[in-house]
Amino acid sequence: MRVAGRTMMKRGRLGLLAALVLPMLVPGAHAQTAATAAPDIPAYIKSDVKALEPKIVAWRRDIHQHPELGNRETRTAKLVADHLKKLGMEVQTGVAHTGVVAVLKGAKPGPVVALRADMDALPVTEQVDLPFASKVKSTYNGQDVGVMHACGHDGHVAILMGVAELLAKRKGELRGTVKFIFQPAEEGPPEGEEGGAELMIKEGVLTKDPKPDAIFGLHLFSAGRAGTLSYRSGPAMAAADSFHIKVKGRQTHGAYPWAGTDPIVTASQIVTGLQTIVSRNVELIKEPAVVSVGAIHSGVRNNIIPDSAEMIGTIRTFDPAMREQIHRRIKEIAENIAESQGATAEVKIELGYPVTDNNPDLTAWAAPVLEKVAGAANVTIGPKAGGAEDFSYFQQKIPGFYFWVGSTGPEVPLDKAPSNHSPLFKVDEASLLTGAEALAAVTVAYLNSH
Repeated sequence: MRVAGRTMMKRGRLGLLAALVLPMLVPGAHAQTAATAAPDIPAYIKSDVKALEPKIVAWRRDIHQHPELGNRETRTAKLVADHLKKLGMEVQTGVAHTGVVAVLKGAKPGPVVALRADMDALPVTEQVDLPFASKVKSTYNGQDVGVMHACGHDGHVAILMGVAELLAKRKGELRGTVKFIFQPAEEGPPEGEEGGAELMIKEGVLTKDPKPDAIFGLHLFSAGRAGTLSYRSGPAMAAADSFHIKVKGRQTHGAYPWAGTDPIVTASQIVTGLQTIVSRNVELIKEPAVVSVGAIHSGVRNNIIPDSAEMIGTIRTFDPAMREQIHRRIKEIAENIAESQGATAEVKIELGYPVTDNNPDLTAWAAPVLEKVAGAANVTIGPKAGGAEDFSYFQQKIPGFYFWVGSTGPEVPLDKAPSNHSPLFKVDEASLLTGAEALAAVTVAYLNSH
């Protein structure tokens, strides 16, 4: 899951990574859409997941100790591919640089369902005291960085490896086909490279036979207790775009400001003007939105009014029309304020991930399955989340359902749990079993009921 739009991540502004605070769950809410009766879940799923617990935990710890950045997940990909080959699957490697795709054909006819796990880590130096803590160092966009699975992707890979083994073992009872997608670079590829879900789709992961009818994905998150699940129908996570504004003034001595055009004053007025977009321009009772300036850079001395000032920021939206409106207003406000000050403003907006939009029908069908897995009291509807996910690209092509798995243990108050992307992010490994059971259950139930 990404906190910032592409430009922000490409610039490697690591201070932004710790700013993510995932939403707390809405208690006691279990029916956002008109859910139907839950399909039967085979009893073997719970027992098989429990039997796989040592393997799932060992995989997760191994991957956690050896994290790899986006488009560089070679060790992780080999671990995954070797495991899937041992299970007798058709395995394709090198998809979108380091991605792995495998196909499991059940003994009985049925639909095709895709399951996705993201493999990449973050440029974060781990501060958790674990025997398998990451000590890995690397380079990210020209900066020396620590590398850590600070967003739970190590758990996602281990969960899907476990589900793959479970389903392969039950191949003789399985209806239809399962396509396993182990995806690189969800957090964004290195600067100047393509990657992630968008590139996997471009390379045919959803159009090459077997073509999936639906796709499922999950995410560990620290704002939920281990053993709980959360979901939301429709727009669940924001579209994340970034903007860059360059204000061009005219340099002069700081003692004689009237002899030039001050880009810092102009930029400050633009920052203030941008705040009116959300507060005064967009229909907030329809959908929330965020426009945040993350950095301003200008000048080198105390007594020089510089020639220019630059600012970067992020835009979060849940509605396509509102997204376009905000982009337009950023440009209008920046250019008009600059003109009023005798300066100019150049505005560039880079599109990031689109809205993670859970298919309403698929969500209504899946919610009772999650309740059967975790118990109705442990399945809740989460509020919209400002973070972004490139699972959204898959959902633009086929119906998709994306849900959250609580990952904080009982010893930590939820309001004190370090957030995803924090160097202190920690996963209670009981959540791995909940995630594996839920993912296996929705897969088998979908194949049996569609």
